[in-house]
Amino acid sequence: MSRHFNAKLLMSTSLALALTAMSVQADTIRFWTTEEQPERLAKQQDMAEQFKSATGTTVEVIPVSESDLGTRATAAFAAGDLPDVIYHTLQYALPWAEAGILDTEAASEVVEDLGVGTFAPGAVAMADFNGETASVPVDGWTQMVVYRKDLFDAAGLVAPSSYATVLAALEKLHNPPEMYGFVAATKVDENFMSQVLEHVFLANGVSPVGADGFQPLDEAKTTEVLDFYKAISKASPPGELYWKQSRELYFAGKAAMIIWSPFILDELAGLRDSAPPTITDDPTSNKLAGMTGIVTNFSGPSNPDGAAWGDVRYFGITSDADTDAAMDFVKFAMDDGYTQTLSIAPEGKFPVRRGTADNPTAFSEAWSKLPVGVDRKAPLGELYDQAMIDEIVGGLDVAQRWGVAEGQLSLASKIINSQAINRIVRQYVDDEIDAAAAVAAMNDELSKVQ
Repeated sequence: MSRHFNAKLLMSTSLALALTAMSVQADTIRFWTTEEQPERLAKQQDMAEQFKSATGTTVEVIPVSESDLGTRATAAFAAGDLPDVIYHTLQYALPWAEAGILDTEAASEVVEDLGVGTFAPGAVAMADFNGETASVPVDGWTQMVVYRKDLFDAAGLVAPSSYATVLAALEKLHNPPEMYGFVAATKVDENFMSQVLEHVFLANGVSPVGADGFQPLDEAKTTEVLDFYKAISKASPPGELYWKQSRELYFAGKAAMIIWSPFILDELAGLRDSAPPTITDDPTSNKLAGMTGIVTNFSGPSNPDGAAWGDVRYFGITSDADTDAAMDFVKFAMDDGYTQTLSIAPEGKFPVRRGTADNPTAFSEAWSKLPVGVDRKAPLGELYDQAMIDEIVGGLDVAQRWGVAEGQLSLASKIINSQAINRIVRQYVDDEIDAAAAVAAMNDELSKVQ
């Protein structure tokens, strides 16, 4: 009798221990992040602690190198051991949704609960998967036309938001060697040239991919792109130009316009010693920032609505997740903890969620007050006026990339990485071939990319 009682007691104790272990497991979720620098990790740990205080759920913050993310996720999926949430780049959103790595229903529910209208439309559209949102948009940035607003104003020029307005500005401002109208990317083996060209092609509504894969470039529209790029290249200094020369010449006051990422914004204001503005004798001066304007939505003659080249990051809720806890964590990171999320690197993390239903600009305003810079710190809102802040954030409304809407981002990436477009555009810019030959050569080479 006593042995039977002891056996029952042992079984019930074992069951209790098992249930306790399950509840402990459910109270801990794993979060993979590619923001692995110590300072950025610390901010994510802080947010995880805030979430634990609010909910009781522990978040294990696990750094993963961006270059390893794809292979690690695939291996973890095969082993049934995915983390609960992954912070990832745009390139994985649709392929992971198709592979079953992501719980698209959970992500869609989070976006709906937070209010789809509070998110930048472009960021949501780029993660569209069969009418659902593959992953929850977190932050992003858009390529910008950076220009000398003081010179434009003095010459009676409007902002360079289109091919036509850029060309009009070249007519008045290009005066080498004192002032170059533009510094266009011409170094064909630099990814910078690939990004700038994709921006310029998107502006005119031209893409080498369609829903079924490669689509031949339209000759008339592509000729407009080529002619524009030749014009800005002819208004640039000679040589192999990429991000380095464009930044140096603009900082020296020798360029009227460049195309750059928003990571230039803190440098423009003299907050980074390794890249000081040299337009004055004081490398810490923010004078150049005050003379600068930016354009995110850029258009060509065949696409008057324009586009912005965008890079967006997402929170993916995985198919192995403790779904409720993962959803709660993502909601927290995009709401109560969102300012902390953006503070990891505000100059490159524009808010894709502007605010809440009650306060539509809450997060944009909080973001503009976050300190940026390396050697010195200051909020963007103190360095740039509100119209420019609105332009910076507004770019994500119309953010695009080749192949995203068509579900062909992988092919588009291979086309870009082949650098065939860079090489052939450079041949055209250097007057080695005419436009018809350039379009034919691009179509021939791109059709072979697999």
